[in-house]
Amino acid sequence: MDLYTWLVIGHVVAVILALALHGVSAYAMFRVRAEHDRARLGALLDLSGSALTGAGIGLLVAILLGIWASIVGGHFGRLWPWASIGVLVVVIGAMTPMAAIPMNRLRIALGIQRTKAGDPAPLPGSDADLATALAGIRPVAPAAIGIAGIAILTWLMRVKPF
Repeated sequence: MDLYTWLVIGHVVAVILALALHGVSAYAMFRVRAEHDRARLGALLDLSGSALTGAGIGLLVAILLGIWASIVGGHFGRLWPWASIGVLVVVIGAMTPMAAIPMNRLRIALGIQRTKAGDPAPLPGSDADLATALAGIRPVAPAAIGIAGIAILTWLMRVKPF
């Protein structure tokens, strides 16, 4: 097999890894809505955070291999790789305020994350703070955006329409 084929295989494997790990975090986001026990919430948020670390590494590898494959395959003269990058930017840009920020607010309310770097060790918030943070967790929209993004990216990569 040639280099291009190996780059595409590596890209697909890295995407699968990133999506699998990101799915763990997405599932945790659905689960925290039904949970009110602080210890269990903390465990779910810890699982979500550690899965996102792996997902981020997988995504970075997937992006780098995808760009490398596009260069080796001579695809950057076409529009579809640029459209793929645009879709990825839009999806990440939409999911951050809809998913990551509310989950971080929940971590802050539980006292397991600082508000900003350099702050003193966090203290758990009140039950009202926790209830407010839990009310801000709305996983359906970011999940729908993520699924739509996966579908569009798969179509772009497979069909290479333009």
